[in-house]
Amino acid sequence: MIKENTNDIWGCARNPFTSFYGMRMNPFTKELPAKDAYRTLDMEQMQGRLMYLKEHPGIGLFTSTPGQGKTFSLKYFSDSLDPGLVKLYYTCVSTASTADFYRQLCASFGLEISHRESNMRQRIWKYLYLMCTSKNIHCMICMDEAQNLNSDSFRELNTLCSFCMDSKNNFSLILLGQPALTNFLTQQTNKALQQRICVNYSFTGITQEEARNYINDRMALAGAAPQIFDESALTAACGSCHNSLHQLNLILTRALAIGAQNGMKRIDSDMMLAAVHACVRV
Repeated sequence: MIKENTNDIWGCARNPFTSFYGMRMNPFTKELPAKDAYRTLDMEQMQGRLMYLKEHPGIGLFTSTPGQGKTFSLKYFSDSLDPGLVKLYYTCVSTASTADFYRQLCASFGLEISHRESNMRQRIWKYLYLMCTSKNIHCMICMDEAQNLNSDSFRELNTLCSFCMDSKNNFSLILLGQPALTNFLTQQTNKALQQRICVNYSFTGITQEEARNYINDRMALAGAAPQIFDESALTAACGSCHNSLHQLNLILTRALAIGAQNGMKRIDSDMMLAAVHACVRV
């Protein structure tokens, strides 16, 4: 019977699986430095489009279901930027009101927040214009979870873009969100903003073949023996992550913890499926 520590989702606090399996680190954590990132096909596609936006200011739209890596891909891109030439401002949309929309933007830019939306709008316009014309710095604004914006906020975004992009593109706007975001933008009230989008990519998720290559690459990065996961375990992991790199990382981390708890140097499909079921319960 497979033992599992239900009090510690990463397992084996006193005997970490990294030590048990002779690994330099957990290679399935999002805390790894950008230089060690595994570039999936989706990530490559997003990097190319972000590089285009860096050179040709405009609006980019990137959508995926949760856990497919769009926010991590943005961070990877951000780490490559020269802050003297490009500044990336990230905000995660948590509410739909236009007042909060402007407050979040002002906070990102370090501008004074006002109780009047018109004042905040003017400050944002002036800031973006001066950054572009006086300092020659390209501002890239990312709005994550943009499907949470309502129609009024989309209309304000279009007003902002109209002022800053009609004669010259003074900044780039990056919209990240779930597939519903695409549907919102096709609505008649949002058509004007949709027509400004110059790059668009929808993540397909990690394929089973790509997942296998990812696992082998990560194990090599950690200095671990590739035989820790047997063939049946690899099949179970790749088939259970639902094309989500985040979910795959959770499953593999849990499987290594369970394997170490049970003193097993080789992880089979039973332990992998136990990890899958444990991740579902969390």
